[in-house]
Amino acid sequence: MEGSMSIVQPVVDGGTKRRVEAEQRDTLIAKYAIGGPRYTSYPTAVHFTPEFDSQCYQQQAKIRALDSIAPLSLYIHIPFCRNICYYCACNKVVTKDQNAAGRYLGYLGKEISMQSKIWGKRRPVMQLHFGGGTPTFLDGAQLTELMHHLASHFCLTDSESREYSIEIDPRSVTTDSLALLKGLGFNRISLGVQDFDEAVQKAINRQQSFTLVEALTQSARLYQFKSVSYDLIYGLPQQTLESLRRTLEQVVALSPDRIAFYNYAHLPERFSSQRAIDRQGLPTVQEKIAMLSMISNTLVAAGYLHIGMDHFVKPDDELAIAQREGKLQRNFQGYSTCMASDLVGLGVSAISNLQNTYAQNDKTLSGYYQRLDHNDFAVCRGYTSSPDDQLRNAVIMQIICKLEVDIQAIEQEFSITFSDYFRSERDVLIRMQAEGLLSLRNDKIEITELGRVVLRNICMVFDGYLQSNTPAGAPAQYSSVL
Repeated sequence: MEGSMSIVQPVVDGGTKRRVEAEQRDTLIAKYAIGGPRYTSYPTAVHFTPEFDSQCYQQQAKIRALDSIAPLSLYIHIPFCRNICYYCACNKVVTKDQNAAGRYLGYLGKEISMQSKIWGKRRPVMQLHFGGGTPTFLDGAQLTELMHHLASHFCLTDSESREYSIEIDPRSVTTDSLALLKGLGFNRISLGVQDFDEAVQKAINRQQSFTLVEALTQSARLYQFKSVSYDLIYGLPQQTLESLRRTLEQVVALSPDRIAFYNYAHLPERFSSQRAIDRQGLPTVQEKIAMLSMISNTLVAAGYLHIGMDHFVKPDDELAIAQREGKLQRNFQGYSTCMASDLVGLGVSAISNLQNTYAQNDKTLSGYYQRLDHNDFAVCRGYTSSPDDQLRNAVIMQIICKLEVDIQAIEQEFSITFSDYFRSERDVLIRMQAEGLLSLRNDKIEITELGRVVLRNICMVFDGYLQSNTPAGAPAQYSSVL
């Protein structure tokens, strides 16, 4: 093919493999331990602007509502938590006052009613996700009321293929709570485990026992939830390779269906709760890379598939199937199957994604309430993607979801010559190939096992909003890649 980017992959002598791997690891640390986006969207949320306002959102939503009868995805943000977890970077409100949730539900109900006037019940809701905060901060009556209100205004479904999920702080539920959630229609739960080591739990102010998580996992299986997922974090204070090894052994013993293992992002200048964490107690970058390697090796040996950046799933999981079929997608909730073309976000700070536009609700409770008090939608900023954005988004999402780029498919979809369009990115890709991070062929870019460690850096090469097309071009507001 004219303008191809194929070069010969260097051969490494097997006798020097261990030394070369150590040198590669040191090179990665020196070169790629910089800030970068997590790419739950492209462009990322830092590029959303107030010029995209409520009116812009309503215009786009009305077009999409009339234009398609495809399934719909809903995200509901519940910001409240009873206790502060020091590591947390979520939009949350820490309170023990249950009345705060009652007031919030009143405003959320109003937003649901306003949104339903656009969307109606024409499109079945195949994906529903409650996030936070702690969604199970709401008591049983409040959760029931909220689900009833959603069912009254949107087309909720009892289809076996639906994905109705909720994030759970294990300390906030009982086995009876799980029974209620199943009865309300949720078929997937995600337990915030973080780490089982007591010293780590104390350092992040989130103490919960292995026995508690074990009991909830067993109850979820008893109630026949379709999937039980664990959220864990590496790079936490007081975490060591040995303590993480023990946590991994416990996780494998409980055998959740999905595991999300996130890299802790220490940004105390942005998230005040993180100022309670002693930076000196955090693992070094070298230790975090060793942790990531141990996580991947341990979980793969236990039968999990490593998909994308931070997710591990069992081979028969829908995410694994979606990846094999080329239907895996990534959005603001992480990886998901491609079941809905439009995502409607409800609640404070929630983000909607309608075709080529993004819209985010006000990030403060006071602002969210004020907008709804004026009978306006809660949208405060957003973005409309340009043709270049759409092309780069397609490339970045292929890297994240497929661990490769199908060059010919991109060329056909966007009517471009890949090597010409991305001429300035070519030199960086060639250098990354020489470092063993990826492989370039005439028709494909493939990410290597080593490249998975710096997957975000590889995506950054194609990010047109960074200061340059070098891996070091990300603004300071992003968390460290390693």
